[in-house]
Amino acid sequence: MDAALLSPPRRLSVPIDNRWGAGEMAVLDFGDPNRPVDLIFSHANGFNAATYRSLLSPLSTSLRIWAPDLRGHGRSTLPVFTRPKTSWLDHRDDLLALLETLDGPQVVMAGHSMGGTASLLAAAQRPDRVSSLALFDPVIWRRMTVLAFNLPFAHRFMGAIPIAKSTLRRRSRFDSREQAMAAYRGRGAFKGWPDTVLADYLSEGLKADGGGFDLAAAPAWEAANYVAQAHDPWRALRRYPGPVRILKAEHGALTHLPVAPRVMPNVTVEIVAGGGHLFPMTHADIARDALFEAAV
Repeated sequence: MDAALLSPPRRLSVPIDNRWGAGEMAVLDFGDPNRPVDLIFSHANGFNAATYRSLLSPLSTSLRIWAPDLRGHGRSTLPVFTRPKTSWLDHRDDLLALLETLDGPQVVMAGHSMGGTASLLAAAQRPDRVSSLALFDPVIWRRMTVLAFNLPFAHRFMGAIPIAKSTLRRRSRFDSREQAMAAYRGRGAFKGWPDTVLADYLSEGLKADGGGFDLAAAPAWEAANYVAQAHDPWRALRRYPGPVRILKAEHGALTHLPVAPRVMPNVTVEIVAGGGHLFPMTHADIARDALFEAAV
């Protein structure tokens, strides 16, 4: 087996202090610590950086990669909100703060689903720090839908969307990691996942508490992220001038861009044949190749 797969990434804790609250962002640091960071990869809603370990580890022989746990996920201690959450600007601003800690050259920003959208929003704010984007089925609704989500008080009606309601009903506590593994294996969103990827998710997706294990990303926070859509990825696409490569799921895509976007010469969209929204877990070779090509 490749040594990169056997060597665990280093764990970093990066202080973050912005308008959304102060704490520490947990970061998995892959690759040679003596070289600048090449790529920052952000995970999907409800998951964590460790979920993508088998995707990212083989790249660490050539690249240095930071994979953060976004606010409210994994081992990050950044506070979640007591007030209504309306957008993903908190995740954008946390990534901007993470970028500020780097003093090397421009980096590639990449991510999956919510992590891809947050990376796009951050790159649009600081294009001088981001060389290119590699996004895996980022959540980009149709233009009219985005306009509707940004109407005043629209978030008050978003709690009725099915995925938010089902998330709130999700089991959040298990007696053991083995029990959680058995509950998830081959079911629902985890169908088709290799056991190694599921085990990686659970390694940081559960936290011990009082003799049992709770989900690190609380269902209420995961649901709040699904509801919070009052940001504008289309505006970010217009503002970011660098290359943007989007890999879009063939089935159940949340990226509502055509393969040949109009008036966006810097944006390419490709379909992952046979892939659903969680294709980085089931088609890791395709996702890995895209990250490598973006960073070299």
